[in-house]
Amino acid sequence: MLWLRLAHAASIISQSHSYPLSSRSIGPETDLVISNKVISPDGFTRSATLAGGTFPGPIIAAKKGEHFSINVVNRLTDGEMFKSTSVHWHGIKQNGSNQADGVSFVTQCPIAQNNSYLYSFDTRDQTGTYWYHSHYSTQQCDGLRGALIIYDPEDPLSYLYDVDDETTVITLTDWYHIAAPILSHIIGTNANSTLINGLGRYLGGPKSDLAVVSVEHGKRYRLRLLAMSCDPNFVFSIDKHNLTVIEADGEMTHPLLVDSLRIFAGQRYSVVLVANQPVDNYWIRALPSTPGLSFDNGQSSAILRYNGAPIAEPTTSQTNSTMALAENNLHAYLNPGAPGIPEYGKADINLKLALNFTDGIYAVNGVAYKPPTVPVLLQILSGKQQATDLLPNGSVYVLEPNKVVELTMDALVIGGPHPIHLHGHNFDVVQSAGSSSFNYVNPVRRDVVSSGNKNERMVIRWVTDNSGPWFLHCHIDWHLDAGFAVVMAESPSDTEKHIGSIPKAWDDLCPIFDKLTPAQIGAVNSYQEAKNISTHLFPPTW
Repeated sequence: MLWLRLAHAASIISQSHSYPLSSRSIGPETDLVISNKVISPDGFTRSATLAGGTFPGPIIAAKKGEHFSINVVNRLTDGEMFKSTSVHWHGIKQNGSNQADGVSFVTQCPIAQNNSYLYSFDTRDQTGTYWYHSHYSTQQCDGLRGALIIYDPEDPLSYLYDVDDETTVITLTDWYHIAAPILSHIIGTNANSTLINGLGRYLGGPKSDLAVVSVEHGKRYRLRLLAMSCDPNFVFSIDKHNLTVIEADGEMTHPLLVDSLRIFAGQRYSVVLVANQPVDNYWIRALPSTPGLSFDNGQSSAILRYNGAPIAEPTTSQTNSTMALAENNLHAYLNPGAPGIPEYGKADINLKLALNFTDGIYAVNGVAYKPPTVPVLLQILSGKQQATDLLPNGSVYVLEPNKVVELTMDALVIGGPHPIHLHGHNFDVVQSAGSSSFNYVNPVRRDVVSSGNKNERMVIRWVTDNSGPWFLHCHIDWHLDAGFAVVMAESPSDTEKHIGSIPKAWDDLCPIFDKLTPAQIGAVNSYQEAKNISTHLFPPTW
């Protein structure tokens, strides 16, 4: 298989762009080993949970239409963190392959230590910028996250750029010096640093290496920005350079010129940067919403370096943004228009989700989500098809097939703005948070949307054309872990037929996981360790 993978790695070619892959990238048919390793991405040394032994994990790169066959191998050993895992392929619709969505206790049981599971799925006509991450508790905050790119050899916007390869993938992440299972017990926790392409600095820390993005004067670069964040959003900009947005969450947009953009946890943007400034070094900035973090001493920063510039840190200054991205100015490039009657409240199914926050716990329509012991998909395949029969009780919404759904969510100020992600679909944002008007004609289409600030709301639409249970949740992992989620179960009576045969390895996941001892699951002492750090804790039974 190795020579096949190497052949694939050398062959991702488009009309006008070559995509050579190196050690940062792997193809869509591969092993992905999950293991623990001691790293110091911001100068602070700690054990982490990694895909492929790196942070971020290797870029998974494919061409449009290629089949994905990714064998996730669990070699986790560090008992301070969780030793089981599952991997979600964020933004991939998994139409007809719900069992490969990778969500622990929704679409599968976790993969136990020393076991593996083959995720096999097609992406049909999807192209663009996606990512993968653990979907088991808050495990991704310990490092299991990486980019997934599907290149389009016939990209209709390719005339706008010259370079689009692994060197133009830019990942933005928060980083923590304490293991996630410990932090999960603490109500309100903040990252220690921001990492760009896996490197950064923390307040009071050493002057550790920063990521460098190299460009050649005169060329145009498609930068693929990914907010692979557990919590904060980031305001992204590059000193003295404008950016042209051409993609949001795997969906092409009409080109829009900006000088900065706010990107929420789970979101992605492609922006075109024209390298038209004097040869020099320029700061790449990603200011997080995390309190106390800044650009001091190169924090939250990376370096844009023109070929021929000295090997030195930039001396450029940030200027006030005058063309910040407003989401409602983005418009879908292909097949624009929201489904259904173009009027608020006139969809086939009109849902309103009300949010509450009490003593650290989030509730949706009065119910805090707690993962069931039997995955929702397994419940459905076992014959349960009514919302009243499906667990967790009050958190599963059964939707009829081939209906237009309009979902409204008013902003919850506490912990906000909250980035809301729907699995199994993208959706049309007919009202963006902060906008007073609706757009059913050509709204942006994406898979993560901000619920907004005080007195704001967001309204989205999609069609229930993908039978199965699909998670809808806040993409701030600490909030998801504290109950901010529901399951949209689309036409449960059709699910078995829609997804076809289930591999025996999937059936085996639950019996193996259910036999694990607490020590085999990991993080046994996390509550006690949290008590040593803070008195502001969730109840131990939560």
